[in-house]
Parts: sequence; structure tokens; C-alpha cells
Amino acid sequence: MGNTLRDRISNVSTTNENNMRLLYITNGINGSGGLERVLSIKASALAKQHGYAVAIVVLNDAHKNPFYIFNPKIELMTIQVGGNALSYIAKYKNGLQQAVDLFNPDVISVCDDGLKAYFIPHFIKTSAKIIYERHVSKLIGTRDDNGIIKNAVTSSKWWLMENLARKFDRYVVLTPGNRREWTTLQNMQVIANPLPFSSSRTSTQKNKIVICVGKIGYQKGQDLLVKAWSQVHSQFPDWQLHLYGKENLDFLDTNNLKENIHYFPPEKNIDQKYLESSICVMSSRFEGFGMVLVEAMEFGLPCVSFACDYGPSDIIVDGVDGFLVQKEDVTALSKQLTVLLGDEDLRVKMGKKAKENVQRFAPAEIVNNWDRLFRELCRL
Repeated sequence: MGNTLRDRISNVSTTNENNMRLLYITNGINGSGGLERVLSIKASALAKQHGYAVAIVVLNDAHKNPFYIFNPKIELMTIQVGGNALSYIAKYKNGLQQAVDLFNPDVISVCDDGLKAYFIPHFIKTSAKIIYERHVSKLIGTRDDNGIIKNAVTSSKWWLMENLARKFDRYVVLTPGNRREWTTLQNMQVIANPLPFSSSRTSTQKNKIVICVGKIGYQKGQDLLVKAWSQVHSQFPDWQLHLYGKENLDFLDTNNLKENIHYFPPEKNIDQKYLESSICVMSSRFEGFGMVLVEAMEFGLPCVSFACDYGPSDIIVDGVDGFLVQKEDVTALSKQLTVLLGDEDLRVKMGKKAKENVQRFAPAEIVNNWDRLFRELCRL
């Protein structure tokens, strides 16, 4: 961060002294994940509709070629980190302090699910209020095949995080279920993710395609979905399952999928793919929220999902706009998929309700919640 950046930051939105100055701290914005999508929506809306001066600081130039669109009013900064652990932390700490000194924020919002983020209130000197945004469940650190030592390390990490989290002015999670994971914190608040799309268009329910969106891996459970689909395929051989997400051949070899299961890399125009589908399925073992469900519902897709911890049960109204089944119950998942595959009228009816019900996650209301929180903390 050099003199040119110093000049740009110091002049951001100085024409209105009443502007709230908001600094986001994250690892990067060039990925295709839910955190990046949500950040693009919130930061852009706060800058454009609410008149905030917004800056985002990332690591190692991970602001270049962002996957999602960020409002051009947003200032982007980068910290260069690397080397051994001590060198990395020193560069991280010094870089954050420089960014804070340059931008002079009223509020800092930390969007980083890693352990280092929990030390930020201890790393920097500032009069700004510091918020932590938790985007994943604690369950991300658990697996059925974890050994005793790994489980002990994970438990120690959660204990440390919970103690460090008390230092934040507010600790924000996505669902009531996420809130229950942090048993001792008194500084918590629940704010859901915003709906990323707004469209007058709806799936025709004519294409025989079921869509699943998410990084290929243990959390998203595509291995369970493939097993469920083998039962679906025997009854509906003309339907296809389309998987969109970052590939992980070590977990699921997409080169060996059956002929009616197709893999595609992350898609920027995923809205068009929802419109081309008739059902959305989510086979996650756990979630922080379940962003793909609200995305699909906006385009009139009924959703079938495991009732995993946490999120799907806060989004899907079982039997009304989709189906929830017991988590990791492959047979139940395939059964409810076949119900929808065999009944176009039911798909249309549920899809219509999905589009109606998902409006409670409309960006305007969610972003208003953030604006109220920021102003409450700053007493504005």
C-alpha cells in the first residue's frame, strides 16, 4: 500500500462528513463462494443506497478479477503476507493497522472464518467498533473419520475462538441454530444472508434438470447425492442431475460420473442455470446458511434438502415450497426427489410459493438490518 493508495483512501466520500465509514476485512473477493457473493451485495448496497464510504482489505492481491460485481465506489486494498507463521502474523498485523490508519473507519466488519481473524481486536488500535461476521457452522471442523487428536485440536480451537469472540462489539451469525453453537457469548445477533437475485422470470418447469450448486466436497455431500440419484434414475432415466461447483477429484471423481450426472465449474451466470432447471437439491452435511436455496427459490424452483445444521430449516417450508428430509438419509432424499420429478403441477405450485416466500430475504431489508446495527453501535 503506497502513497497513491493513501491519497485515494483519504479522499473517499469526504464530501459528506456524515457518511459512515465502513471497513471490511476478508481474505479475498475473487472466489466464487457464498461469503464473496454476500459481501458483494452488502458492501455495494451500503455504498450505493446508504451512502457509506466502504473499503475492503484483502490478502495478497485477492481483490483482482473478482468473481462477483462490487460497486465501483468501494475502495479495495491489499496486504502482502507470507513466510513462516511469525512473519505472516507480523505482516498481517502491521498491514491491518496501516489500512485502518489510512481509511479511518467508524466500523470494522471482519469476514474471515479462520482463527487469525479472532485476534483482530487485539492486533489493531482503533476507536472503531469491531464486528465479527460468522459465515459457517462450527461443524465445518468435524468429520466422521476425524481421529481423537484431530477432534481434540478442533475442540481447543473452538474454545479459543469463543473466548476471543467476547472482544468484538457484536458477533453476528446467520441463523438461530448458529447462535446456539456459541453458548457463552452475550454479544450475539442474527442477521440472515440477503437474496442475491431479483428477477421477474421463473422456471418453466419443462426442462428435466435437477441442479445442485456448491463446492464439491465433504460439507456439500455430493457423494450422498450421487447415491440418492442412482435410486432416482431407475424411475426417471430421462432426467439429468447438474452439479455446479469447484471440482475436488480427491473427494468425487467427476470424470467417472454416470451419463445422466453432469459436472460444471462455477458459473457466473448461475441465474440462467436456475431458470433452465426444474428442481434444486442440496445434500449438505452441514451449512452456515444455505445460500443456493434462496437463489434457486427466487427463480421458482422447489428445493429438496437435508434438514442439516444449520439453515435449510430456516429457509424451506416443508411441504409448501420444498421438502426437508432427515440429514444424510439418502433414501428419503431420493424419495422426495421422485415425488417432484413425477408431478409437474406440484413443482409449479411449490415453485410459485418458493418465489413468494423467499422475499423475506430481500436485500433491502437485510441491508437495512446491517445499517441499523452499525448506527446503533456508533450511536448515530
